Amino acid sequence: MTENKHLHIISFNIPYPPNYGGIIDVFYKLKALKELSIKIHLHCFEYGREQSTELNKYCETVNYYKRLSGITKAISKKPYIVNTRKSDELLQNLLEDNYPIMFEGLHTTFHLENPLLKDRFKIVRTHNIEQDYYIKLNEVEKNLFKQIYYSEEAARLKKYESVLKKASIIAAISENDFKYFNTEYSNTEFIPAFHPIEEIQIRKGTGDYILYHGNLSVAENISAATELIESVFNNIEYPVIIAGRNPDKALIRIIEKHKNIHLIANPSDTEMREIISNAQINILTTAQNTGIKLKLIASMFSGRHCIVNDMMIENTGLEDLCNLANSTEEIINTINKLWKIEICEKIIDNRKQILNSKFSNKVNADKLIKIIYKNVN
Repeated sequence: MTENKHLHIISFNIPYPPNYGGIIDVFYKLKALKELSIKIHLHCFEYGREQSTELNKYCETVNYYKRLSGITKAISKKPYIVNTRKSDELLQNLLEDNYPIMFEGLHTTFHLENPLLKDRFKIVRTHNIEQDYYIKLNEVEKNLFKQIYYSEEAARLKKYESVLKKASIIAAISENDFKYFNTEYSNTEFIPAFHPIEEIQIRKGTGDYILYHGNLSVAENISAATELIESVFNNIEYPVIIAGRNPDKALIRIIEKHKNIHLIANPSDTEMREIISNAQINILTTAQNTGIKLKLIASMFSGRHCIVNDMMIENTGLEDLCNLANSTEEIINTINKLWKIEICEKIIDNRKQILNSKFSNKVNADKLIKIIYKNVN
């Protein structure tokens, strides 16, 4: 029984609407825990998003704290993403009871090593190996000042990461991250990403286009989309859709030069699901193998054929469900092979078996509850 089980969750941003990266994991984790009767006390750092009454449906209490910013916060041994999420008010709220605490991302761990919390059960949900993530951001960034920031932040994160020794448990979001954190700190569990899709809904038959989707304002995705356009989409005649949030202006100009490529900017969640479902092929490539790409899970639950590179699929447990292609030639050849192949019941059943065992929100929420409360009670 979980009726009287309470949990503090500290989120790096307001987790509604759940429309990007780690925020998707946070929101659907709240939802899954609520459905299992966990009483959640949510703490949100606030910047760039409005406070949301929607969160009251899933939480006993919701508190908001301004994320601090400015050059003074950058002059610190602590990483900027951590130092800007310092709040004395948050600490006081945590001290009002003895409930376990979940820190969402290294970002929210400013108080993790505070002596006042030394006897509390503290679980850190890692969304990435953060220093590796910032190194990769630096590699694809064109802006010099951002490059300097990413490089310095990566160095600070590498030094700071040892704070995870103060965590009771680390909850890694991917198998790759689990291997890393368990080797470094040992107190690690693998809890796969929470996501918006409650059931597997893959359409049989064939689709009408090739799809690349993602947050199109993020340097990594801009770089991946640009490379695909120039090396792959430019050399095929099939229709292509590129869809995602806030497309970069330079990317828009590149897309406009190609008659076979159509851009869909800022689709709603429902529209995005339709776009994924109607595609014949979802192409998912990345230069980073930290974390788990939620767009891969979305494509597995709703899409037809998926073409991925090594970095996207490695150690996800989804290798057998995707078509691997790394070079331009391999991607084009795989597109040609899959273009007219229908999705059949056998393929769908195989996906259901693997996805329901690894990426069920209910199963993973139950696992999380057992990890936390076997240590608390």
